[in-house]
Amino acid sequence: MKNLLVFAAPGAAGLLGRPAVVGRTVAAAGIFLVASAGTYLLNDAIDAPSDRFHPDKRHRPIAAGELSVRLAIYLGSALLVLAIVAAGLLAGMPLAIVLGAYVLTNVVYSLWLKRVAVLELACVSAGFVLRAVAGGAASHVPISEWFVIVTSSAALLVVAGKRSAEIDALGSVGTSHRRVLEHYSKTYLRTVRMIAAAVTIISYCLWAFERATHFDAGRSHADSIFFELSILPFVLGVLSVELAIATGDAGAPEELVLRNRVIQVLGIGWLSLIAIGIYT
Repeated sequence: MKNLLVFAAPGAAGLLGRPAVVGRTVAAAGIFLVASAGTYLLNDAIDAPSDRFHPDKRHRPIAAGELSVRLAIYLGSALLVLAIVAAGLLAGMPLAIVLGAYVLTNVVYSLWLKRVAVLELACVSAGFVLRAVAGGAASHVPISEWFVIVTSSAALLVVAGKRSAEIDALGSVGTSHRRVLEHYSKTYLRTVRMIAAAVTIISYCLWAFERATHFDAGRSHADSIFFELSILPFVLGVLSVELAIATGDAGAPEELVLRNRVIQVLGIGWLSLIAIGIYT
């Protein structure tokens, strides 16, 4: 589900009605799927001993002993090389650089930065941001500063929420599973979430009004007002995510999206308003 972020930039630019752009974006999402698989194989191979302390991750193939560590490393490395080469063939150097940055960030994270407080939050958040940037690189869409800020801060909110959920769920064995948790307190992570949520909402509002102004030329105000209206479900969605985190229901972003009906409804409403404003 994270790889759906690849569609964000061309979708926001109003280009998903063009078959050529859709094809390139789908291909880029597929390439990121391969890269994601490679990074997960490497990370799980390194984390297998600590994953056995986690109630869910202990059932993963490597932690459960169903897949050897050596095979996982070989296969993961091959997939990462394949993804970078495929990115270069699809969209040239820009997309290859984005994939290379994604691979480098994840490898450094797995080997070292996952044990460094704050920086590990940035590394995980970067995975979301680079997916969104990859969509722009694949479809040759310029990425606005507001787009990057919204994506980055929203990703930080989700990652900080995941760490909060791990502290709540794992308790005293949390540091055995993820050593960096010993550096975080619930109060600190709550502060990070509040800052990230505030930046996300403010930057999205600025982006929405900017897009409304951009699309206003030659169109009625009734057409462009959908961007402003999208602010309401977006803000309510951010608040719903924070509520889910505070109540211990945000262990994984994809599970939160699949299980929380309120977030699903708000997300559909938000996307619908954005789509109407761009494509009608």
